[in-house]
Amino acid sequence: MREILRTTDITDLSDRDIPPTFFEVMERGWSLTAAGGRVLTDLCPEAPSTYVDRLTEETTINGRGMTDYDLPAAPDERTPLLVRRCLAYVCACLRKAQEEFGDTQVKAYVSLSFADTEEALLTSNVTFCTPLPDVRPYIPDLEAVTDAAVAEISVEDCSAWS
Repeated sequence: MREILRTTDITDLSDRDIPPTFFEVMERGWSLTAAGGRVLTDLCPEAPSTYVDRLTEETTINGRGMTDYDLPAAPDERTPLLVRRCLAYVCACLRKAQEEFGDTQVKAYVSLSFADTEEALLTSNVTFCTPLPDVRPYIPDLEAVTDAAVAEISVEDCSAWS
């Protein structure tokens, strides 16, 4: 992921980089669940579910694959656009979380991997969660992940990109 971020122009990220559906999710902001989970309001299921812990609740509700059907297939064109989309969405959502909760505890996780299809296009997933002292980390050994490029992003990280 470091290499992808190093070689992709991620300066001047803005809301224009966010696909409309994700922009709407970001605009609606955050809510707290009955268990205290920090979740994006628009992504909450209509029928409440039961989760093992808050981490599972947050990552399940907040996790989505980034829109990419409209992007070119060529990796040199696709990768920078997909990365910009993910990071613009992440930064906008993390800023909203900071406003809503008054802290910077919510973290974003962006993963990039190749789809298990004939085309093997680069795809991405974004989720948000709040690290908790009594719950295992979302990705316990982030540096050891080998089947995807993964980044943990805080709201502080976003100031360098926008």
